[in-house]
Parts: sequence; structure tokens; C-alpha cells
Amino acid sequence: MPASRCNLPIEEQEVHKKYVKNNAKLYFNYATMNSGKSLQLMSIAHNMDERHIPTLTIKPSIDTRDGENKIYSRIGISRDCRMFSPEDDLFDLISDENGGRISYNSYLEWIFVDEAQFLTEEQVDQLSDVVDYLGINVMCYGLRTDFKSKLFPGSKRLFELADTIEEIKSTCECGNKTIINARVDKDGNVLKNGPQTLVGGDDRYISICRKCWKRSI
Repeated sequence: MPASRCNLPIEEQEVHKKYVKNNAKLYFNYATMNSGKSLQLMSIAHNMDERHIPTLTIKPSIDTRDGENKIYSRIGISRDCRMFSPEDDLFDLISDENGGRISYNSYLEWIFVDEAQFLTEEQVDQLSDVVDYLGINVMCYGLRTDFKSKLFPGSKRLFELADTIEEIKSTCECGNKTIINARVDKDGNVLKNGPQTLVGGDDRYISICRKCWKRSI
């Protein structure tokens, strides 16, 4: 365990080891926009709630489309979440959350991360520490690439570190698989230039296949 993760007294570390699950994993589920990522996250999290499995849902504070401390899907369902900033150490945040629980039986077993493309590379490393040293499963949902088809730093690091990687597929209007999150102007024209991060919904982005994207730019 890295020195920075050894802050517990020795006797507490020994007790903690008893409850750490050695089979915990880091998951990355990626897709284009409008593919049901948040809906799938909430469905799995709800399933665990029904079975009284302790979970925590978190989301980057940069995404304020749904307001604070909420995740919404396009079909109208929502879930409470805890928001975090790029400066937050997610290992410490999750450790503190566990520390406030009344017993080891209520310790977190799953962390769900929405909009994971906005994680910093350091935060992905911290989530891998949550898996390896706290024995908590971490399931991330996010985009693979930006509107220029370039990897987000957080997504790139997840591809490098995740134990399990799965694509949530959706279909372009032409019938091909969508892989591009194309940014559009108010007239629907596909844009080629701009900052990597510009939070928006259907008014700013469309999900299309590579061939349709090439034709549009």
C-alpha cells in the first residue's frame, strides 16, 4: 500500500483488512451521448439499494445541467449524488464517507461515477486505490472522446487502468454505430473548433457515426 494510504493506526489497519474484498474491480462503461449511460447507472444502483448493498454515487461538479447533487436521465428519473471538484482526492473523499458509517456492515461496497470523462488522471489513479486498498468496486460511466474524436484525459486513464471495459452501443441515423459526439451550432452545423470541455445536451451535441461526421466537417 502506498505510504499516503497508510494513515490508519496499525490496529485499525488489521481490522480493516478483514473486511477488504480482494475481488473488487474498476469498471469503465463508455458510450456516446444519448446512449443511456446515466439510466444504466441508476438502474444498477437502484438494484443494489433494493438488496441493501451500501453504495455511493458521485459526479464531477463541472456538470451542472441537472443542478447540484442530482443525476437525471432523459426519460425523467433521477438519483441523488455527491459532487466533487477536480481538486478533490477521491480516495480521501470515499474513505471519509466510510469513516462516518456506524459499522463495517454498512461500509460502502460500490461507488458509481457519472460523467467519468471529466475525472482528472490523478482521480482515476485514486479510484484505482479505492478498489485495491479499500476493496470497494468502482463503476464509471462516461464518454470516450470529445467532439474532435480525441480521448478525454480521464477516459484515457480509465482505458489504461480499468479491469473491465464495456461499450454501451447506440445507432446513428444512417444505421451505423455511433462513435462521435459531434458539437453543433444553433443551426445544427457540426463544429470543428472550440474548447474540449463545453457542457451541454441535445442543443449542443449529436451522436453520429464516423462516416457521417466526416461528411459533416
